[in-house]
Amino acid sequence: MCLGSNMGDTDANLANAIAAIDSLEGVSVSETSSIFRTEPQEKKDQSWFANQVVSVICSEYVTAYDLLNNLLKIENTLGRVRDERFGPRVIDLDVLLFGNNVIESEDLIVPHPRMTERAFVLVPLQEIAPQLQFPDGRGLEDVLANLEYRVDADQIWQ
Repeated sequence: MCLGSNMGDTDANLANAIAAIDSLEGVSVSETSSIFRTEPQEKKDQSWFANQVVSVICSEYVTAYDLLNNLLKIENTLGRVRDERFGPRVIDLDVLLFGNNVIESEDLIVPHPRMTERAFVLVPLQEIAPQLQFPDGRGLEDVLANLEYRVDADQIWQ
């Protein structure tokens, strides 16, 4: 999953979200990427984001919908307000992949529909899962090679 924050203490927001995710029943955080500072994508006139990708292991009884609903609860608990699409946010938690499942419903689309277009997702994902293959068979390295972006230390421009 991908985490993002551009309000308040962004690093603390990410850490608090990871702790909350790791405390969910049947869910454990297995790997975390470095935190990257990234420029806003859709709505440019706002602060840069702190973004991070985490891998979680879910028990067999935890569905993608269970995970999504719990992430929405965590966002609310941490102060997320949904009043402006692509606007500033204390925390944003997105399910990127759920194993090799492909899900297309009104509430959830997996793989995340814009993840392969976003360096702020793929660069940290490559850090923790460099050999990742998407459900459609494409490799993470190949997808990333088709994007125009630049990484300088912990900053990503796209």
